[in-house]
Amino acid sequence: MTIATPPIVQTSAGAVRGFWREAPDAAGSPSAAFLGIPFAEPPIGEHRFAAPVPHGAWEGVRDAVEFGATPHREVIGEMTMIPEPAFPGESTLNVNVFTPTPGEASALPVLVYIHGGGYVSGSPSSPWYDGAPFNRDGVVLVSVSYRLGFHGFGFIEDAPLNRGVLDWMLALEWVQQNIAEFGGDPARVTIVGQSAGGGAVLTLLGIPSAQHLFQSVYSISGVPTATTLDAAEAAGRRLAELGGVAPTRAGLGTLTEQRVLELQAQISSVSMGGGDEEADPIAGLVALAGDGLVLGPVVDGELIPLPSREAYAAGIGSDKAVILGATDQEFNMVLAGAQDALAAVPAAALLGRLQSSEEIVAGYLAAHEGLGTADLVGQYLTDFMFRAPSVAIAEARASFAEGSDAAAGTWIYRFAWSSPTIGSACHCLDVPFFFDQLGAERVVNIAGAEPSQKLADEVHGGALALITAGAADWPAWNNVDREARVYDVPESSVQADAFADVRMLLPQPAPAL
Repeated sequence: MTIATPPIVQTSAGAVRGFWREAPDAAGSPSAAFLGIPFAEPPIGEHRFAAPVPHGAWEGVRDAVEFGATPHREVIGEMTMIPEPAFPGESTLNVNVFTPTPGEASALPVLVYIHGGGYVSGSPSSPWYDGAPFNRDGVVLVSVSYRLGFHGFGFIEDAPLNRGVLDWMLALEWVQQNIAEFGGDPARVTIVGQSAGGGAVLTLLGIPSAQHLFQSVYSISGVPTATTLDAAEAAGRRLAELGGVAPTRAGLGTLTEQRVLELQAQISSVSMGGGDEEADPIAGLVALAGDGLVLGPVVDGELIPLPSREAYAAGIGSDKAVILGATDQEFNMVLAGAQDALAAVPAAALLGRLQSSEEIVAGYLAAHEGLGTADLVGQYLTDFMFRAPSVAIAEARASFAEGSDAAAGTWIYRFAWSSPTIGSACHCLDVPFFFDQLGAERVVNIAGAEPSQKLADEVHGGALALITAGAADWPAWNNVDREARVYDVPESSVQADAFADVRMLLPQPAPAL
């Protein structure tokens, strides 16, 4: 390995030239980065609104020293706590590969990362997702892009649905075909994602035709897929109607990308819109809790045959080891600007708009005495959208495992440490700890000036245990002890019945199919 010579690796489409980087610490070794390698043809022209097509071959050696174009543009209503840069261009379906052993048959474990952003924004090119710390620990890291918003997930009469999901799967096929040349082992691939990316890996876990593409799953703040075909079709037809075109590839193809972005903001609950925000600050939250993300993976009965939890209860993905969890106050800050306006509003009235069961509303209020109305609504959204579904997934997989000798374990965690700058264990707070990137750009904004390296070692180490050994470093979930890892400062711990506070929100067990 000569650092003075740029690394060159042969892929199925042609050779790529990356570059060497210094180790993240004095004791480590250099690693290489290959940025913006296209895995699919640009999704424009005949490929717009179509299933992705593998990228054609090129001649000579292609430079892979700069991030590729991103589907992430200037999205109306975007909110992000993670720096996720956008790069212009048409060839937006790319992978970035970070490896300690390019060109060597090292057979290292592989982490494939799918970014978040509500399925309408986000970028694989964030400095938080840099693979140097994982390379230091003997893991090859691949980050992938995929079509966002309506281009990736919108219903069109004569186009394949779940185009963004097909992008993930083609990127994973690229990994299977090429990662050995970068020093990785295609038989040891762990898929990881946060927020919408966490939902992405949970979606892939429930897709029968995707099972050969990975061996384990780590979902950070992921929401399981349950959007119905009817809801997706209604949203797609509404967008076409607003745009004054037919809901077909030909009709929608007359709209510019910018116009589609403007229209999708009007139909997507992720914008937190849905009415006069000053007069009704939770209107968008009611839509989000009720309808979910209409621009995201859809249960189409074909590629995605079942909602995620039903798929796991039926045993799909049961042989994959899974870690999943969430922060303790994912969305508590979502109404921070409405604290004063909501202070005099009875919490029961607002919860009644989010939860139809009067019994659950009463029980939830009793269990959260002392919280102001805004904080209580935020905590309910956290529990309803993230924490309770994580437990329901663990329960479904554990129930199936009771009757199967081949089922792999499920491990669940809570990230409980409260940010000194945000004041809670908020959405995205755990990401720099997972990547061991506490010194990265803008981490100080969310984690303060002195985030705990010990906590990062624990979270990052828990991920390494799954990626390298196929099991977490705490007891697997079972439906009796209900043990979970609780990440906190000064001490993390393993606690029994660690999610007792969300039990009232758990759905009834899905029937085994």
